[in-house]
Amino acid sequence: MRDKTAECLVIGGGLVGMLSAYELAQAGMRVMLLERGRTGQESSWAGGGILSPLYPWRYPNAVNQLAAWGQARYRALAETLHEQSGIDPEWQQSGLLMLDVAEQNEAVAWAQHEGVALKLLTNEAISHCEPALQIAVERALWMPSVAQIRNPRLLTALRNTLERQGVTFREQSEVLALQQQGGRVTAVESSTGVYDAGQVVIATGAWSRGLLDGTPLSIDIEPVRGQMLLYKAKPGLLNTIVMADGHYAIPRRDGHILVGSTLEHAGFDKSITAAAATTLREIAERLVPALAGMKVVRHWAGLRPGSFEGVPYIGEHPAISGLYVNTGHFRNGVVLGLASARLLGDLMLGRESVFDPSLYAVER
Repeated sequence: MRDKTAECLVIGGGLVGMLSAYELAQAGMRVMLLERGRTGQESSWAGGGILSPLYPWRYPNAVNQLAAWGQARYRALAETLHEQSGIDPEWQQSGLLMLDVAEQNEAVAWAQHEGVALKLLTNEAISHCEPALQIAVERALWMPSVAQIRNPRLLTALRNTLERQGVTFREQSEVLALQQQGGRVTAVESSTGVYDAGQVVIATGAWSRGLLDGTPLSIDIEPVRGQMLLYKAKPGLLNTIVMADGHYAIPRRDGHILVGSTLEHAGFDKSITAAAATTLREIAERLVPALAGMKVVRHWAGLRPGSFEGVPYIGEHPAISGLYVNTGHFRNGVVLGLASARLLGDLMLGRESVFDPSLYAVER
């Protein structure tokens, strides 16, 4: 089968791929999305949906400027998707409470410079901020403006909206090769056929590096496994996103609480482990003692696309015209995804961008 219906092919049906398709479809392009499995089932689904980098002052400006742009627009996106799909992505401003942060002065200085609300809390103020905490800490950092989104619902709402906009999906369609002619990409060969298009976007997360094998470029991306636990408690048991020592507990509206996550270099192995379950349970019960004895309703793992300093690759392949990448978001695919899609659209459509493309260039 040879299909010539699309102007642009997006390879990868995760959040970054679907947001890229959304941006391009909004601009009037005919878009087809190819996914080797089912859409939204890899790291986009597996993550926590915190709309902020964890400890943002530790990241370079290239990450934080994408995050800030998306943070200012995610609520409107959630409302639009809810209206168009009937599915509520559950954007909510939970705030982020960080315990045991060593570099508090650095964090406060960063927040003042960036104009971000951040407060240093002590003793009773910590308990007042989140009564469910029973951990003994003298100081904590509180970012009240941080929101979250329920990423599985976001993915479903986005898929529904894209279909309404005319984006075509080809699931169970594994990409086998990129076809080129005269230094330009012309088509994608997959397990379900050959698809012609003048522009192709690689947005396959941890698997992106493999798709560029055989081209005059290799991007530095590796899979990093993260394991998560899910509890079901009464709504209101925990109201704030809480972090300690790099781990977090995230309360959902219906009482579910996500606890994560691990950072494991295990290749493409998505197995869950008893050791991780034990570690995460201990963290959960240390942060929120009321979870002790509660049943874990689910345990899963996802593979993040690790990159240097968490800076994604966004832009055109330097040697193959029409071939673009949008990948390498590491732990921040959700919060960076909206701005990443905007920058990609700017580059593909020849629009002036508010971002400096050189910070994310594929050949950097």
